[in-house]
Amino acid sequence: MYRLRLANRAQKDLDRLQGRAWERVRDALIGLRDDPRPHGGTKLRGGADTFRIRVGNYRVLYDVDDSRETITVLRVRQRRDAYRGL
Repeated sequence: MYRLRLANRAQKDLDRLQGRAWERVRDALIGLRDDPRPHGGTKLRGGADTFRIRVGNYRVLYDVDDSRETITVLRVRQRRDAYRGL
């Protein structure tokens, strides 16, 4: 099982979510601990081990460090804003 860390920006993104969207993202993050590369996840270009998963209209961008068994969540944003400033 991987450890899950939240970058400061990801924590701020999560704090803005409410209701069902927050629950769906939370469940997806818990699922990443068991499977950091789920079916439907996409490896992003330019990042060594940066991935993206879709959660409804939201995108979760994260790095995987297999040697430390750590997942660092970078951003949780709506699809239209997910890749700005990354």
